[in-house]
Amino acid sequence: MKHFLRMLIQVCLYFYCKFLWRCLKFVMRKLTGRCELQRICYNTKPGASRTMKIETSLRDSKSKLLQTSVSVHPDAIEKTIDDIMELKGINPDINPQLGISLQACLLQIVGYRNLIADVEKLRREPYDSDNPQHEEMLLQLWKFLKPNTPLESRISKQWCEIGFQGDDPKTDFRGMGLLGLYNLQYFAERDAAAAQQVLSDSLHPKCRDITKEEISKFSKAEWEKKRMDKAIGYSFAIVGINITDLTYNLLVSGALKTHFYNIAPEAPTLSHFQQTFCYLMHEFHKFWIEEDPMDIMEFNRVREKFRKRIIKQLQDPDMALCPHFAASEGLTNM
Repeated sequence: MKHFLRMLIQVCLYFYCKFLWRCLKFVMRKLTGRCELQRICYNTKPGASRTMKIETSLRDSKSKLLQTSVSVHPDAIEKTIDDIMELKGINPDINPQLGISLQACLLQIVGYRNLIADVEKLRREPYDSDNPQHEEMLLQLWKFLKPNTPLESRISKQWCEIGFQGDDPKTDFRGMGLLGLYNLQYFAERDAAAAQQVLSDSLHPKCRDITKEEISKFSKAEWEKKRMDKAIGYSFAIVGINITDLTYNLLVSGALKTHFYNIAPEAPTLSHFQQTFCYLMHEFHKFWIEEDPMDIMEFNRVREKFRKRIIKQLQDPDMALCPHFAASEGLTNM
């Protein structure tokens, strides 16, 4: 009975708030002479703040046209904007900037949904050793990371040198499919110096500095083990696939909207996603060293702490994770 009453109260509150919000919107329109979309575009700066408000307004609208506008085909966006302007009784000749702003926002909103679909398609495609294109990408990954070391054979223990678990990397791509390989190759090719440096650090990590305070906490045997501890390294490729998983989940959950809506002037693309992966690889590498873990067994703890830090950053509507990759200089959603 108590559970039923609680549910009833929650339902009543939901409808009450929804009714109250609609009344407030009606009053604001009468007072300002502008609809909610106009108020958002004119009072909110371009970027994630504006686009996310527009997205919420369209999605929560009682109009079917506005609700479906967030999922139209990119080629239909212009017509959708014209239909919205007509529905709202807005003269485009008097309010030309509104159409431009709405179009930019819709390109980002629709583009984000399409990006999820593109990324999901790659994630679901398994690595196929009988596919020449897949094999070529894998061999290219080796060449980018180890340009001065020839790969002796396709099945080789050498793969462990770049962080795979065995002599055939295809088994390590099961979780993320081709997406993991695409991201690793992108990082190794487009940011070669950084990728090779991260790989080198992961193979030859710095000795840990032991403080007097730390020494006092260990027995002699533990101190001897810790004094020689160089286990702050990790398996480069496996961590890359893991960070791919993190980037994918941030995308699907919507957490990356603030980032993409701030850096992509129009529709975010697969390149934006891969650039974000590169940034997260950089940042995780620095974070791992800062955390100074006892050994690789602490990976899950460090990864979770890193994930929470990134999510907290993304809660800032002005956040752009990697502005050095951004297309924000040409931002058009004014």
